Amino acid sequence: MRRLLAALLTAFSIPACPAAAQQAGSLITAEPMVDTPPGVQAWRVQYWTTNAKNEPLRVTGIVAAPREAVPPRPRRVIAWTHGAWGVAEKCAPSLSSNFFGASAGVEPSVRAGYVVVAPDYIGLNSPMMHPFLIGDETSRAVLDGVRAARAIPGAAAGTSFAVWGESQGGHAALWTATNARRYASELTLVGAAAAAPPTDLAANLREGSDKNARALLLSFALHSWSTLYGYSMDGIVNKSNAGIIHRLAENNCVSFERKPKLGTILGILTVARVTKKKDIGAIEPWKSLASANSVDPARVPGPLLIAQGDKDVIVAPAVTRRFAQAVCRNRTKVRYVEMPGTEHGASAKDSVAETLAWIGARFDGQPPPDDCRRI
Repeated sequence: MRRLLAALLTAFSIPACPAAAQQAGSLITAEPMVDTPPGVQAWRVQYWTTNAKNEPLRVTGIVAAPREAVPPRPRRVIAWTHGAWGVAEKCAPSLSSNFFGASAGVEPSVRAGYVVVAPDYIGLNSPMMHPFLIGDETSRAVLDGVRAARAIPGAAAGTSFAVWGESQGGHAALWTATNARRYASELTLVGAAAAAPPTDLAANLREGSDKNARALLLSFALHSWSTLYGYSMDGIVNKSNAGIIHRLAENNCVSFERKPKLGTILGILTVARVTKKKDIGAIEPWKSLASANSVDPARVPGPLLIAQGDKDVIVAPAVTRRFAQAVCRNRTKVRYVEMPGTEHGASAKDSVAETLAWIGARFDGQPPPDDCRRI
């Protein structure tokens, strides 16, 4: 029965557009998903975006919406920007059988009446290197996903949207807010919410208190950046250890459901040991690349919501607070949610209710709250 249902749904999927129509934000396909939570309809989508060279790239993601009649007016949209799942092609969230369970903001947003656009970003579920924590290219994939969702009749997505992400996705959300008006002027951004966002990349890789998590994330970054830009790791590790970094990134996706294999553990311990006294914020060309892809507090527009747990050992709370203070110095309104006892992996889950209430108020045009005096 499930196979029959899948075949019927595929028959009603939105067909591919002509190859010539590779315009950024154009929908290529939207295939209905079978196993969705009650009351939720969703599509696995392919659409076009562009990289830093303005070359067209085919990328993927998921669009979810309430399973109900199409409303007379377009629905409000939330772009959900996911945290670090890895940098290998196989690590795309849209490939996961646990997408909804592992994506804290998606199902609650749909139940609140929103269309949710959840891009995989460039290079996840597509045969190209994932630009890990590269702000401009990630924001393009997000904004073009919002554009593409509007071509799905059942989603009824409008042009007004909020962006909300956790961890790597918090970085993506802030970069999306920074670039929205310039890159996709036809869309209207009402606000950006970021849970435990990496903001100062060198400081984040330096100050997180879990050395093993730092080692894995550093491996993701070095593998991605060296592949994309042809940089040698000689200033950080020798060739043998560079091979370990590449294998860690190529073979491992982040998973909270199962323990890592012994080879992965040994690789992480090796990278942690050999990079213990290395700071990419002091070694070129990594220093310049990390700086260029950190979030500029003077450029990111408001209003913002930033949520941070005080037990986070991956994104140091002190780094997040310094960023929020810098944003405040530019007179940008910031709602700062401090979560006692919250660890990194729960940063979005523990702030769902407050974040959705804040997003709803932004769509309703209410004056944004401002915690700048407090922080």
